[in-house]
Amino acid sequence: MRNAIALIQRVPLLPLTVLCAIPLAVLSDVHPWQPWFGGVNPSLGQVFVIALVAYTVVDALAGMIRDLRSGRVGVDVLAVLAILSTLAVQEYWASWAVVLMVWSGEAIEEYAQAKAESSLSALASAAPRNAHVVDLPGIGVRSEADKAGEGRAAFRAVAGAGAGVAAATAEESDAEPESEASSHFHTLPVEEVRLGDVLVVLPGETVPVDGELLSASATLDLSTINGEPVPREMYAGARVMSGAVNGSNTLTMRTTQLAQDSQYQRILDLVTSAKESRAAVVRTADRLAVPFTVLALLIAGVAWLVSGDATRFAQVLVLATPCPLLIAAPVAYMAGTGRLAKSGILIKTQDVLENLGQVSHVFFDKTGTLTVKTPQVARVDLVDGFGGGQVGSAGIGSDGSDYNDYGDFDQDHILALAGAIETYSVHILAQGIAAAGEQARHRLAEQTGGQYDSPRGYPVVNHVSEDAGNGVCGEVDGVPVRVGRFDYVIATQGSAQGDGAGSVSSSPAAAFPVARFGQRAPDEMVTYVAVNGRLAARIVLKDVPRANAREALTQLRSLGVERLTMLTGDHAASAHIVADSVGIADVHADLLPEDKLRAVAARELPAARANQTEASGHGRGRAGTSERGRSGGRSLGFAASIRARLRGDSVSRSITMMVGDGVNDAPVLAAADIGMAITDGTSTAASQSAQAVIMNDDIVAVPRAIAIARRTKQVMLQAVIAGLALAFLGMIAAAFNLIPVVVGAFLQEAIDVVSILWALTALLERD
Repeated sequence: MRNAIALIQRVPLLPLTVLCAIPLAVLSDVHPWQPWFGGVNPSLGQVFVIALVAYTVVDALAGMIRDLRSGRVGVDVLAVLAILSTLAVQEYWASWAVVLMVWSGEAIEEYAQAKAESSLSALASAAPRNAHVVDLPGIGVRSEADKAGEGRAAFRAVAGAGAGVAAATAEESDAEPESEASSHFHTLPVEEVRLGDVLVVLPGETVPVDGELLSASATLDLSTINGEPVPREMYAGARVMSGAVNGSNTLTMRTTQLAQDSQYQRILDLVTSAKESRAAVVRTADRLAVPFTVLALLIAGVAWLVSGDATRFAQVLVLATPCPLLIAAPVAYMAGTGRLAKSGILIKTQDVLENLGQVSHVFFDKTGTLTVKTPQVARVDLVDGFGGGQVGSAGIGSDGSDYNDYGDFDQDHILALAGAIETYSVHILAQGIAAAGEQARHRLAEQTGGQYDSPRGYPVVNHVSEDAGNGVCGEVDGVPVRVGRFDYVIATQGSAQGDGAGSVSSSPAAAFPVARFGQRAPDEMVTYVAVNGRLAARIVLKDVPRANAREALTQLRSLGVERLTMLTGDHAASAHIVADSVGIADVHADLLPEDKLRAVAARELPAARANQTEASGHGRGRAGTSERGRSGGRSLGFAASIRARLRGDSVSRSITMMVGDGVNDAPVLAAADIGMAITDGTSTAASQSAQAVIMNDDIVAVPRAIAIARRTKQVMLQAVIAGLALAFLGMIAAAFNLIPVVVGAFLQEAIDVVSILWALTALLERD
């Protein structure tokens, strides 16, 4: 009901037109005036229709002028001529029906556009608009203004505000309770937030700008950014993104990006760009409306000339509807764009949607695209004899716990200690080790009934120091730990007590990692761990293929995209191991960014030449099946071409697509016909370098995007062709006086409704 009221408010002439039928019916015989010019003597009820027609014609002409000024062809001339022609032959009910058709058509278009844009509108409506800025003295960049005279009475107290602010202000006012001191803020429009401002985000609110978390921890729902279904736990110092929804506890954060530069605004920029763009096929449909108008006028003129009855002219024109071209085509593409957004895929323009359906060759980066974002721990190799309580006297945690009480010192103990230290490192391997360490701590806690965990719920890490490129060291619950290169972790070996397990023997060979642990495989990366000054273990990591990477490539092949290539800067041996596991035969390894550019360009040139050859009529003799869209370069017969177009397959040219992580692959993403960045919604560089961005870090979104694009084009063509065919048959029937003018007006409206509703089926999950 609410939607219906909103629709009526946007198209107020629709209910007025419906109500106008009452005086037209009741007052049709009331003639309170003398005949007008030409002997025309409309009734009082018919005057209502004449006034309605006059307003509609003026509005239609104004709309045509606006369209022409915006670079679009205004073809409402058919509707204007249909209204005026029915009025000229004094078919007032037909005039009323055509006016009703015009306004109901506008209402249907409004509904269809809103429905098609629903997913995009949902993203826009979730945008944060306000921010709570802390204005306590000494907190944030506004503290100077506080000192200049903003009284305490101006503060707004809200119980339960962030612990981060409380900690920062406790020293300044010992007399004030923490709950009050931590709750002073004022609310501003998000555009007025400054860099360095300290913000409070209340439970259930949306993070307004990008920033750094000051609270000890926070739980954030990132589903509006990347579709991630499970809330993410974050800790002090983590990056907090705008658009994330806060959990059940108030958090505090420091602004690091202004509103216009924050992550959610970049998402909205992509959405706005897509909504305002028009695909090439839609622009072509606009242009085709002009010859359709000429054809309709020709049929109407011939019908009038042959029959000698001016009513025939009106009969034909009321059935001449270009709406399948002007409305159904853009509605279908907007629906496809919205469906991509619902699937976690944002595009910059609707031309990208059209090109996605024509992709015939996909290039993949390896690391972070075919594999997970960071190398994962594959195993832990302990030094021979290390375990069974080898931590020694230093194995007493700062909370009083003794690791030796819990059995042998095994791989999980190593991961727990190394992971706690690596949390503070920026090395490429650190994230994988930190994640494995967190999982190891949970396993140890389950095995020991929770005894392993610190009473605080997390390990206490002190004296952390990182030697860039070599390693990181520190103390975890009082235990000295070093993680990094072999030479780095054994640097303190000589100071370790005794000659027990883990010490380097007098043999020179034993000083090398291979002598201790053996050779590593070509696709393995390693880091070493020393505990309490003794070499303890080697952590082996791998570039692990995504669990669904092979499935995604299989789906691409089922869509007819057979040419799949891996481009990577990694060594050939490692690249081939990953390629074999996901099912890619064409591998290019040891590439620099400029080499990737050349690889993509080299594949694009032959396709471009083939397209030019076919355009000149010399490409018909190639071997292949009848579906060019599934082969990327073969010519089609006429019937096969029509079938391929109705399916949404490519029949025009080969399109290359590069899929990468959006940061290191920025140049090649920009150079390919389509650059698709696969991210978890946190990459701001992706929206600048790629034409399409996967926001949910799911590689299956690649074949899904192609499938959605093909179905969108299929639905659009079906809606346009069916609508135009019905309109043409209707015009021919009206030319032979088989369809009365009033019936024709309602029949034309039915054709419009069928065409537009069919275009909306692009929203349905059928691919």
